[in-house]
Amino acid sequence: MANRAVFVDRDGTINVNYGYISSPDEFKMYPNVAKGLRLLHEKGFKIIVITNQSGIARGYFSKEKLDVIHNKMKDELSQENVEVDAIYFCPHHPDEKCNCRKPQPGLLQQAIKDFDIDIGKSFFIGDRMLDVEAGRKVGCKTVLIPEDKKLVEKEMRESNEEPDYIGDDFYTGALWITEEAE
Repeated sequence: MANRAVFVDRDGTINVNYGYISSPDEFKMYPNVAKGLRLLHEKGFKIIVITNQSGIARGYFSKEKLDVIHNKMKDELSQENVEVDAIYFCPHHPDEKCNCRKPQPGLLQQAIKDFDIDIGKSFFIGDRMLDVEAGRKVGCKTVLIPEDKKLVEKEMRESNEEPDYIGDDFYTGALWITEEAE
């Protein structure tokens, strides 16, 4: 039997987006993220982070530094009894036009294969329309938690996609997913 998953964007969704986070000291998790992730995990969802990290290609930080930042995130979540099943990241510059940079579906497709995901029973939570577009490309439902409301309003006017749900914070998005999944 295939697994259900919640794919989660990192910057702007799990943590405050300061631009290119290049140090674990800059990682600041939003309130209620751990609570929402714990709820989703308790409901049987795999938790898979999908994140664009072009700061590697731009030379702002290394893959090793990204690993340190991700370890800090996992440690903070672990203190709240939450585990992330996997983290997939795109290290490429947007000009490279790779298939793994959101809104392209490459990272999602790899995670679906690696974890035997039933995409029809899965969701994507993000803060930008590129997250919604990536989720739609693979066929899952989408939750938008805008960090920058003016930017997202502009993106929504320009996009051909619409999220299934727009929430005020991560936990309200997680609650919607649990209700939708029943």
